[in-house]
Amino acid sequence: MATRNTLRITQTAPTIASLMDFPAPKGSDAPNEVVLSVAKKRLGGETVKKALLYNPDAIALWIFQKYTEHFIPVFENSDMLIPVHSVMPSVTPVCFASMYTGLMPKDHGIEEYIKPVLRVETLFDTAAAAGKKPIIISTEGDSISMIFLERNMDYIFCKTPDECNEKALEIIEKDEHDIIVVYNGNFDETMHTTGPEADEAINELKHNSAAYEKLVSAAEKKWKGIPAMMAYLPDHGCHEIDGGMGSHGLDMDSDMNIIHFYKFCK
Repeated sequence: MATRNTLRITQTAPTIASLMDFPAPKGSDAPNEVVLSVAKKRLGGETVKKALLYNPDAIALWIFQKYTEHFIPVFENSDMLIPVHSVMPSVTPVCFASMYTGLMPKDHGIEEYIKPVLRVETLFDTAAAAGKKPIIISTEGDSISMIFLERNMDYIFCKTPDECNEKALEIIEKDEHDIIVVYNGNFDETMHTTGPEADEAINELKHNSAAYEKLVSAAEKKWKGIPAMMAYLPDHGCHEIDGGMGSHGLDMDSDMNIIHFYKFCK
């Protein structure tokens, strides 16, 4: 029997907007009250001023359940984790569009694996309109580097995920941005050719955990005394196919169920 998470990826953008006290994108889903409740407790009701949003690609809930020990660095840098339900088709541009617009695919307009610039309102638009300064740091040509273009925000496009993470550390240290989005596609890229449970893919999973730990540590140090949030936010899951390779995009638990982590500090 299929078991789907009830919390939704479309709640991500309105939740962040609510935490940072600016309007959610037009037509978006409701904020996630579970996250808001924990944030209120951790921050004493203060508004989040700084956000680090880490987007590792294709980290499924079942991967977390089976290889929980590889998430220890993420646990150590989190206040909470929640099971989340992604959208169909469970492919990168569709899912990230839903994450950062709060809309279902039929409403934001990306309903297949294509990478057009979104013409609906996003979290980044409402943040900029509220005087916030967002930035996306991604590998060049990947979905998140393309579908959010042409907005009043900054972008850094790199050749590798490791370069993205190094640039993110520099951006945190400069402290000129309020919302920092960092995309790492290394697990997704590897699992497509080796399978999700191959040693090579699991090594990339561990690499993501270590990268998140380093980014959170830097942000926590730089933003000490400022109400801030950090989040580990995958887009969709994955499954093994014939030939030992990995895939995703289907309406099945392994592709649709993911997990998100949040941390709040000041």
